[in-house]
Amino acid sequence: MVTITIKCCHCGSENLLRNGLTRNGKQRYHGKDCNRSRRDNPQALGYSEAEREEILRAYEERSSLRGLTRTFGVARNTVSGWLKKKT
Repeated sequence: MVTITIKCCHCGSENLLRNGLTRNGKQRYHGKDCNRSRRDNPQALGYSEAEREEILRAYEERSSLRGLTRTFGVARNTVSGWLKKKT
């Protein structure tokens, strides 16, 4: 039997409680020492740099924000934020 210990990424404590599931089905933990929550195996970014560039190229080729939402499944506000950071 293999035991995996999970540490809090905020305070480093092993004093965690399971605290339900996220929308995509990953386990959520609550740190008793720092009173913060974390997710099991968090992802660094929601979209890779290649995906962002592909979506922004499609926007530059006169695709609408709603069209990007239908095609790529990315929210309009997300693309708007990327465009603001790019300029």
